[in-house]
Amino acid sequence: MNNSLLPDLLAFYEEDPNDPFNIYALAIEYVKSDSKKAEQFFKILLTQHPDYLPTYYHAGAFFAALENVEQAEEIYQKGVALALSQKNARAHQELQRAYNTFLDELDD
Repeated sequence: MNNSLLPDLLAFYEEDPNDPFNIYALAIEYVKSDSKKAEQFFKILLTQHPDYLPTYYHAGAFFAALENVEQAEEIYQKGVALALSQKNARAHQELQRAYNTFLDELDD
């Protein structure tokens, strides 16, 4: 694994394992190289930091790519609802668009 970011991200996580950004950054980085670790960090975010909105776009795409359709759909739906409740119009639009694309791909 030739990845210069990973050691730094792991150090940040060890410093503050409760910061959702540190967990999010690791999940995103592990998507590139280790899907089991990526899944582990996405699950931590979804269970321990359910209000961390950036999680939902990438976690939905991750689980969709793994063909875990039910989990991806649930993640997208929760993300869309969370963006609305947080009054984040941009995130809502992005999540809704991603969710619609996901649904369209299921129909194909």
